[in-house]
Amino acid sequence: MSERAEALAEPLAIAAPPSPLAEFWHYFRENGGAVAGLVIVVLVVLAALLAPVLAPHDPTMQYREAFLKPPAWAADGSWTHPLGTDAVGRDILSRIIHGSRFSLLIGAVVVVLSLSLGVVLGLVAGFARGWVETLIMRLMDIVLALPSLLLAIVIVAILGPGLVNAMIAVAVTYLPQFTRLARASVITELSKEYVIASRVAGAGTARLMFKTVLPNCWAPLIVQATLGFSNAILDAAALGFLGLGAQPPTPEWGTMLADAREFVLRAWWVVTFPGLAILITVLAFNLMGDGLRDALDPKLKRS
Repeated sequence: MSERAEALAEPLAIAAPPSPLAEFWHYFRENGGAVAGLVIVVLVVLAALLAPVLAPHDPTMQYREAFLKPPAWAADGSWTHPLGTDAVGRDILSRIIHGSRFSLLIGAVVVVLSLSLGVVLGLVAGFARGWVETLIMRLMDIVLALPSLLLAIVIVAILGPGLVNAMIAVAVTYLPQFTRLARASVITELSKEYVIASRVAGAGTARLMFKTVLPNCWAPLIVQATLGFSNAILDAAALGFLGLGAQPPTPEWGTMLADAREFVLRAWWVVTFPGLAILITVLAFNLMGDGLRDALDPKLKRS
């Protein structure tokens, strides 16, 4: 047999399809803003985890000889307090680093509460239909009809000011978003053949809900959770600014802004740096959420 015939006789090599993780990263990294957002989020998480190591001072320690000390590069500044101090002599850099812990905790708790409860309500509404669906969705419509921040303020006013109550209030305001999204995804999946086949095979309702349908609904929910994470940080900071969230001397970014209101004109650094921390963190999560949407939504993927 000739070499050409032998070559033709050899089976053609078929390239293996890329793994789901490799495919996800391929589409995610095409969005430069999403990658930048991911890098910032990783840095914020590391700062939160390593706060006792990275912070140069105790966030609640008051240095009475350094009231309203400007940043190190300004006149009268000192590298002992690189970003300056507040009105009672606390180091701003240390408070911002430790504040990242509270911001990430707020975002995580709010997303977990609203996502878990919203998924359950959405599954029930999507499967039960009829009056059960109507009751659940009309309740969600009522919550959506109220301004989210105003509703959160009312809930905190009822429960009492504090970080935990603020997280519960913000989670309630985000519940309709996850419920409506989960219901829409469930209704879309119920008409597909694999669900019909599972029903014919005798799968129960609970198995259909959590093992058959729910895994195929996670993509939009993950994107919404990422965007909700940033909004939760922003709303919790707003409640802290109004005095309804974390209470002093907790180094939460919104509370830091509230404490610095009267020094805006004479000590710009007291307001600027906590505000920049909120801005950069929220922007990073939003950029990362856009990248997740592009990578997880098949309709947005380019061949």
